[in-house]
Amino acid sequence: MNSFDHNGPGIKGKLFGLPGDADHAQLIVIPVPWEVTVTYKEGTAVAPAAMLQASNQIDLYHHYIQEAWKIPVAMLPIADNLLIENNSLRSLARTYIQALEAGADAETGKVVATKINEACENLNIYIKSQAQNLLRAGKLVAVLGGDHSTPLGLLRALSEKYDRFGILQIDAHADLRKSYEGFTYSHGSIMFNALKLPAVARIVQVGVRDYCDEEMQMMLRAAARVKTFFDPDLKTQLAEGSTWKSICDRIIAELPPLVYISFDIDGLRPNLCPNTGTPVPGGLEFEQAIYLIQQIVKSGRKIIGFDLCEVGNQEWDACVGARVLWELSQFALSSR
Repeated sequence: MNSFDHNGPGIKGKLFGLPGDADHAQLIVIPVPWEVTVTYKEGTAVAPAAMLQASNQIDLYHHYIQEAWKIPVAMLPIADNLLIENNSLRSLARTYIQALEAGADAETGKVVATKINEACENLNIYIKSQAQNLLRAGKLVAVLGGDHSTPLGLLRALSEKYDRFGILQIDAHADLRKSYEGFTYSHGSIMFNALKLPAVARIVQVGVRDYCDEEMQMMLRAAARVKTFFDPDLKTQLAEGSTWKSICDRIIAELPPLVYISFDIDGLRPNLCPNTGTPVPGGLEFEQAIYLIQQIVKSGRKIIGFDLCEVGNQEWDACVGARVLWELSQFALSSR
């Protein structure tokens, strides 16, 4: 680090162009090229590679954190075998989903759904094992998807390390379905699956604006553990004179001292993520999301991990995703 020119070009192939490796980094990002259960637009499986490339273009002076570039951050190699398996299973899932949308009975493709559910659980076990090894080494760990099903293994690992923590979920969707289209580990079920972990004391959802009746009923039943700040309500409050700071204060008040951040890029406005898997009108501005994360750190809460998911593989999407990843990384590290 002492010989690294942080004003010059970054090192090709390194996250944010920073030198160093996983052994010496304080934060390790696990890339998960997986989008087997996506139901609309594909491309997020190759987003980790696209964001890695785009991250090299970020200038390393941070507006709020002095000499942020000195804190070692690294990304593990992207596992080619995972991407190959994803592509194979995705082809099966695509055919199965198209049949469902054409009116086929779910029983018709039960064998396919079962095979995919087993593969997704194997992925969860693999990510959990990786995360546990890194946590034992004293690392802060993050997952870079892929679709929003990918961080479950990390959440399981954290639930064995910490007795109680909260999840801040920035997302256009509630992700509280028990399953979707027969997929137990659907990207639309990540928070339902997170609620199975006793250590997850609270899920605070921000920006939700696309959800079904099943999810609304789940919010009501799990009201002691799930608090949702719906995007239309946030926009009404802003239109009627509330400040974003006062809204953020109310959001943060719902979170316990330890916080995991689950950032689905579609929580942002679609102009910032046009090629995400399921874009929805509305959403947060980039600055609003980053301000919220900054205020979490200022409140004295500790960020114990995070994920960034559903980023599209196009250049603009990767650029925005890389900058969200930079901000998440720096604020998470500064909270420690």
